[in-house]
Amino acid sequence: MFAGKRELREVIKGARERRKLYGIRTILFVDEVHRWNKAQQDALLPHVESGEIVLIGATTENPYFEVISALVSRSRIFQFRALSDSDTREVLRQAISDAKRGYGAKSIDVSPEAMNHLVAVSGGDARNALNALELAVESNDVDTSGVISITLEVAQESIQRRAILYDRDGDAHYDTISAFIKSVRGSDPDAALYWLAKMIYAGESARFILRRLIILASEDVGMADPTGLLIATTAAQAFEYIGMPEGVYPIVEATIYLSTAPKSNSAKSYFEAYTLVESEGQIDIPNHLKDVNRDGEALGHGTEYVYPHNEAGHHIGQQYMPNGLLGRYFYQPSDQGYEKEVDKRLQRWRLAQKAVLGMEANNMNHLRSNLIEDVTIQIRTC
Repeated sequence: MFAGKRELREVIKGARERRKLYGIRTILFVDEVHRWNKAQQDALLPHVESGEIVLIGATTENPYFEVISALVSRSRIFQFRALSDSDTREVLRQAISDAKRGYGAKSIDVSPEAMNHLVAVSGGDARNALNALELAVESNDVDTSGVISITLEVAQESIQRRAILYDRDGDAHYDTISAFIKSVRGSDPDAALYWLAKMIYAGESARFILRRLIILASEDVGMADPTGLLIATTAAQAFEYIGMPEGVYPIVEATIYLSTAPKSNSAKSYFEAYTLVESEGQIDIPNHLKDVNRDGEALGHGTEYVYPHNEAGHHIGQQYMPNGLLGRYFYQPSDQGYEKEVDKRLQRWRLAQKAVLGMEANNMNHLRSNLIEDVTIQIRTC
């Protein structure tokens, strides 16, 4: 990463000679390629295009931001994701048992609690886990039986983090996320931040937390503040760009926003409609709502449909429900936040529709524009 153009020219010269003499291509590995400036990256481009070198660049940054687009477009991007708990555990076990490259020549006993702690706080980073193991082994004395015992206390000291009761596959995992979600739902940002900190400290998956926040934004904030869903999904996207540790900021922002937002669970009205659909028989779609394409017009489909945008207020009180469900309401807006305004509009529209469909008992398909204007005026003057 500290190489300049002079060193690069020497590498390219050698690559050109090897290809000419032996017909082989040279693999050039550039660690932390994002540290190369634009001029250095530009210098690579013609040799990558000609095939003289096969470039492998490693970076901890987003390559779409830190590497010139010409190189990115000629490359395949592989993202190294954090190791799973089982993978990290296997890395540590190999380091303990490998006599040639690890501590296999020594007698080492790692307690289950110590192993769990090393795995949990390494954050899926094998280097962190191995460094902590090395420090624990090298700083611990051999006991009288010739064994180096790595206890939970030793593991905590080696990684400078205290273990907390948190099993990511057990009760603590589900209980803590439950406390977190209930705190956000209950509009207590302080409690929400506490439970969030507890999960992050214990090494909980940030993606898991963000998924739960996205669900909460729809289920518990909902139409009272539709922006909440945008905040939650944007936080998840931002985290993918940033990663930890700075990625905690968008998680915190989403947590505070959703905790302090007005709440509504009116989206659950969908399940009432779903339950009805499960139990009902065959219900015919009103003729004016049917598709006019695929020769539907020849069958009379859609002929009495009125286009709402051609009517006053861009609304027409025509029939949309099946005949047997006229007047059946599933969605019941709350009086919270933005949904309060939604409720005002919906009451006006429902009243207009009910009045007109009731007056035109013999022709309930649609409402004429002059009539909806009259009804709307009457409602607004009430």
